[in-house]
Amino acid sequence: MSSDEGYGRRDGGTGADGQGRGLWVEEPARRRRMPDPVRASAVRAVLIVAVTLTQATISFFLTLTGSWLAFPMALAAVAGTIVATWGVLDVWITRQAWNQRYGVLSEPSSTARTRRREAGRAARAARAARGPGAGRIRREDGPLTAFGRR
Repeated sequence: MSSDEGYGRRDGGTGADGQGRGLWVEEPARRRRMPDPVRASAVRAVLIVAVTLTQATISFFLTLTGSWLAFPMALAAVAGTIVATWGVLDVWITRQAWNQRYGVLSEPSSTARTRRREAGRAARAARAARGPGAGRIRREDGPLTAFGRR
């Protein structure tokens, strides 16, 4: 097989008939991408949790060996647990805040649009049935009566 057979060919190396899968095939994403602030806080939380788990593991092994570093590492692991809890809560709060600000699209559904259109038609028909100016109350003593207007 020569260097240009099979690899890097557009037909996936199956020959001229084009039957087969190429090397790079775009597939649609299963889920939508997270918003940038939420993704940033999630990455931060994952890093904090990873460091905390590493601290807890090291603290456990230092305790087994009876090292003097066991107590300071245990304190660091407890502090890391508190910070990791804050990090996970930060992801949750950031996600909720983003959904409140940008998550809801104010687009009426087709049902609401139809009802609004029907209500508008009914209101126009009622106005047309009353006639022009039927709904207005004429005043005899308004501010424009001196100018001949009522």
